[in-house]
Amino acid sequence: QSLPVVKDDLQHHATGCYTADSEIKKGNRQSETALVTAEKIAAIGLVAWGAHYPQKELTEAWQRLLFLQFHDSLAGSSLAEHTQTALEGFGFALDIAHQATYKAVQKLEWQIAAEDPDSQYLVIFNPHAWQVRANIEYDLNWRNMEKPSRVEDEKGNPLLHQWTAGSTETGSRRKLVAQVPLPPLGYRQIRILGGEMPQNGHIVKAGENSLENEYLRVHFSAGGSIGIWDKESGRELFTEGNTGCRAVVIDDPSDTWSHDIQTFSNEIGAFGNAVLKILENGPLRATMRVISTYGASTLTIDWILYAGSRNLEAEVTLDWHENLKMLKFSFPVDVEAPVATYETPYGHIVRETNGNEDPGQRWIDMTGKYRGENYGLTVLNDAKYGYSVKGSDMRISVVRSAVYAHHNPRVLDMKSEHLWMDQGIQTFRLMLVPHRGTWKESGLARRAEEFSAPPVVIYQGIHGGSLPKSESFVAVNVPEVIITAIKQAENGEDLIVRCVETSGIARRAILSSDFANLRWEGDFGPGEIKTLRVNRVSGTIKEVNLLEE
Repeated sequence: QSLPVVKDDLQHHATGCYTADSEIKKGNRQSETALVTAEKIAAIGLVAWGAHYPQKELTEAWQRLLFLQFHDSLAGSSLAEHTQTALEGFGFALDIAHQATYKAVQKLEWQIAAEDPDSQYLVIFNPHAWQVRANIEYDLNWRNMEKPSRVEDEKGNPLLHQWTAGSTETGSRRKLVAQVPLPPLGYRQIRILGGEMPQNGHIVKAGENSLENEYLRVHFSAGGSIGIWDKESGRELFTEGNTGCRAVVIDDPSDTWSHDIQTFSNEIGAFGNAVLKILENGPLRATMRVISTYGASTLTIDWILYAGSRNLEAEVTLDWHENLKMLKFSFPVDVEAPVATYETPYGHIVRETNGNEDPGQRWIDMTGKYRGENYGLTVLNDAKYGYSVKGSDMRISVVRSAVYAHHNPRVLDMKSEHLWMDQGIQTFRLMLVPHRGTWKESGLARRAEEFSAPPVVIYQGIHGGSLPKSESFVAVNVPEVIITAIKQAENGEDLIVRCVETSGIARRAILSSDFANLRWEGDFGPGEIKTLRVNRVSGTIKEVNLLEE
């Protein structure tokens, strides 16, 4: 008997729930990512360096997180009291994940020699099965900023770095920012010492109202929106210039669920009167802080451009004090024949560019034609799920300010006091990725994983050790296939490795571990998920179903 196949959205209901209760949305996203990272590192550590795999605790954390995906919880349509309960649940899951991760990496660090008492050492673990050129941050006591510093890998090769303000005002605390190449699903030790840093060929600089490196020139308008000039393509990214990431305020009188609402499009204003401050100015990165206001609310965005990068990053702090209004970030990409693609769980979907409010995961992409060639922009974020696209204007829904669990047909008495959602400060991150060709050609799947799950950094004391100072444990050879999980089996002592093809393209992939002398090769259909069961004793690898059978 044939089963019906649905290749489209199942429904379009309660669109306000894609955005309501920002902290619940962020807690869900970050808990999922942290638990996946913890399982990967603890599972590899169990085999490779004798780490503990806390299966009972990880199972309890997953159960708590999954329970909080109940529709009135993750949807943000619950009571105010439940929001506090949910945040406690996410904290529970995050604490277990972070403890598992750092205890595993600490066990590793103790077995890697760090010998020179006049140097400082960090071990950095890459949770992805491909080489990553990571920009890491770590606060250190660095003795004398007037003397030059050197950061190098285990072979003595210099690494591009800079110092910036630390998270405290105590003693000689500074934040080290360094660019470190990391092996696939593995680690590297780096060393910080006195000495000269050689010149490099990269450039990045901040001007009065601009950031610039080899590939991008970013301009800031008086209102706080941005323009991006793509030097390689010789074009301005946004329609009419400095109109990117415009913070648009929309009238939103709907209830918490936004019943019967398809679009949020009644614009009543925008953040403006921007103040610009240069926070950092090379040699590794430049940062511009843009502070803008609307009503009683303040929006602070730190735009970060790295040397040699084709991406622009942002750290956003929103202090929101509006009622019955919605905030969207608008990205009007200057292309013809626009196509909007949204990330879905383990896949993606193309939707009409009709302005409807739609759900998505970590990224949304707008690709169209420019001078007859494909060109586009992907915007990634670490906390949001609501999006809309009208023509080539791609928007992220940042915040709504409904009343907690206000359900039609109840009419609000605006003379009374109410419990308003999402008042006060929230934070999240963005990454803008301009690209030639389609998103499938831009390495987006790997970029999204790296953006969501940065490397783990741990400080070393001075001690001996017998493990190498750099090692890779697992690698996959094609960018379209991502290892999404490495974990201990639910039953037995085997390890489970789960992979997915991310671009809708049939690919043959090789998973290998030189460390364990393992290799598996197989064909993936478009979007196919494969689950592999690895016997830790014999090294045999068997393809199983999602139930690990």
